Order: sequence, then C-alpha cells, then structure tokens
Amino acid sequence: MTSPEWMSRTALLLGAERMERLRQSHVLVVGTGGVGAYAAEMLVRAGVGRMTLLDADRVQPSNINRQLCALHSTVGEEKVRVLERRFKDINPDLRLVVRPEYLEEQDVEALLDGEHYDFIVDAIDTIAPKCALIMGAMRRRLRIVSSMGAGAKTDITQVRFADLWETYHCGLSKAVRSRLKREGMRRPLPVVFCTQQAELSAVVRVDGERNKKTTTGTVSYMPAVFGCYLAQYVIERL
Repeated sequence: MTSPEWMSRTALLLGAERMERLRQSHVLVVGTGGVGAYAAEMLVRAGVGRMTLLDADRVQPSNINRQLCALHSTVGEEKVRVLERRFKDINPDLRLVVRPEYLEEQDVEALLDGEHYDFIVDAIDTIAPKCALIMGAMRRRLRIVSSMGAGAKTDITQVRFADLWETYHCGLSKAVRSRLKREGMRRPLPVVFCTQQAELSAVVRVDGERNKKTTTGTVSYMPAVFGCYLAQYVIERL
C-alpha cells in the first residue's frame, strides 16, 4: 500500500514494509498527560494506524506549562477528546478509540482481554493502576513500555532506557519495584527514566485529589522528551 503524501518523509526513512506494519498496528496508550500525549502523537505522526487512548482527566490551567492538549481554549475539556480532534486532523484515516475513564485495578483484565494490542504505553503516574496494568500485561505476555518519573528533573541528557530493576534516583521506579516484588512479579520491564537526582523542594503534599498525595514541579520539555523516548521504543519494535 502506498503511503499518503504526509507520510512520505517517514516512508523514505523506514521503507514500505515497515510503514505497512505500523499502519496495521494497534497501540494502547494509558495516561495522556505530559508524557503520554507526546508519546501518542509521535506514534500517530509515524503512521501507527490504530490507537486506543484511556484517561479521564480534564485539562487544568496548571497543565499548560507542559501538556500537549493544554491550551487556555481547552481548559475544562477531557484530554482524550482534545487529542481525538488533534490526531484525526493529523491522520484522518486513524482508527481511534478514546475512553475518558480512570483505569481502576479491577478494570485491567477487561481492558486487556477486550481487544488485541500490539503494544502498550504506560504513562500512568499513580501506583495502583500503573502496577495493575504492568502486571496484567506481563501475565498475558503483552509488549509494554513504561514511563517513570519526569517531575522535579530538568536534565534531558540523563534520560535513559533501562530495565525497571536497574533504575536509580527515581521515586516512582522504587515504588513500582516494591509493589511488583510484593506481588511476586520480578520480571524484566523496559522503562524510560532519568538518572538525575530529583529536586526535593519541587515536591509538595496535596489534599483532596484523586489518587494523588503530592504534586511535583515540572518544566515544559521534560515530559515531551520522555514521550518521545517511549514512542521510539514502540516504533522500533513494531
């Protein structure tokens, strides 16, 4: 199948066979905030033909400093709906499902058994659903790549691919490792993380927010870089 003109530069680099594999692939992206939205868009622009987005959050003013879907004109809208319009404008032929819902631990089995996914991108920033998704994918031998913590960090030269069990200087990695170890799931997990020490003064406690005990300072470019790393990992393996 010949790629449309807007994909011509990618096809020149990857070739027709790889482009067709991308077009036939279905990627699940869970979490469409600072990291996940950039990962999803890079996959769409590369030619992934089918995608499911899952995230219940709405755009907040505090998202504007770093999130792809966050503009003053989109404050209050569901993030997945903003991205739905944007992604269909990039690729009108994209087969896209958006699910504006929280992923609860008890929902993971139905999510993973309800469709065939060629790859899963985990960009969740809360421990319980993140670990449930990871363990569900592991048990089904589904390919998954996970984002660790991009907050309270500024140095993109220290962003790395690694196995979860080899990460350091990352509080989210430590929490995920502890949960997986407790559940007897000490299996390899490809992740993106940053070796830089977190700026502790950028982490403050919050009350009254769903699944959230702290909020973390962030800078515009850091989540985008994490998202691009995730997209590269998926594209190379599809």
